[in-house]
Amino acid sequence: MNKVMSNKWVIAIYIFPALLLVGVLIFIPLILSAYYGLMEWDGIGDMKFVGLENYITAIQDLKFWDSALHSFLLAVFSTLSLAGYLAVSMILASKIKGADLLRKIYLIPMLLSSVAIAQLWIKVFNPANGMLNRILMAIGFENPPAWLANPDIVLYAIFIPILWQYAGFYILIYYAALKNIPETIIEAARIDGASPLQIAYRIKLPLIKGVVKVTIVLAIVGSLKYFDLIYVMTGGGPNGASEVMASYMYKLAFSTNEFGYGSAVGFLLLIITLIVTVIVRKITADKDEIQY
Repeated sequence: MNKVMSNKWVIAIYIFPALLLVGVLIFIPLILSAYYGLMEWDGIGDMKFVGLENYITAIQDLKFWDSALHSFLLAVFSTLSLAGYLAVSMILASKIKGADLLRKIYLIPMLLSSVAIAQLWIKVFNPANGMLNRILMAIGFENPPAWLANPDIVLYAIFIPILWQYAGFYILIYYAALKNIPETIIEAARIDGASPLQIAYRIKLPLIKGVVKVTIVLAIVGSLKYFDLIYVMTGGGPNGASEVMASYMYKLAFSTNEFGYGSAVGFLLLIITLIVTVIVRKITADKDEIQY
């Protein structure tokens, strides 16, 4: 068996299907996106080569940078929310009563589609008879805001369902990591007189540091390319107040038929995401990990 597995041709046969899928579904679309970004094209007719004009236009486009700012704000909020998810997972991992039920409840949003979640929160934010405004009026607010129609608050209102949607995902990751910590270490700390807060901060957190780093990268990258829930809830409005890079790219390519320009924006989104990922990895890496 070992001789067979050491054969390079056998190894190539085993990994070929995976490489083929990666190539067809990831690398070829990326190459085509970069290529179409060099063209003036409506997605149907003839293409006209314009060089880097689309990329230069995107860099000078204030709407693109506004959408990029919104995406970065979402990334910041998503990263900060990880602290709350970690706190909840530590509570669930501490053998409290009903932890199994709570863990299942937190996973419910993961089972719903983004469209269903968007429709649910549109009802919650409804200015006339939405649950949120009814609660605010019941406690004394006479004129609660129109959450999805006010340019000053719409972006932050949308962050709430997004963070709610992925809460169970990160709580589950942290919960699994905490459960892998040997109980003998925790017991030894308790015997030495460590408080629950000291155990969480000085023992549990350092032991799952690698998992925390991974979730930070996932949260940031996921936020930068987020699209579906925002598009369903507001379509990037009102007046671009909730536009993110992915929704702006979609509008250019499929609403205004600027397929070449939209492809350029999409490729720039990829470049920005890669740069941010490398920066985050360097910031969060230990000294002995920084080799690239």
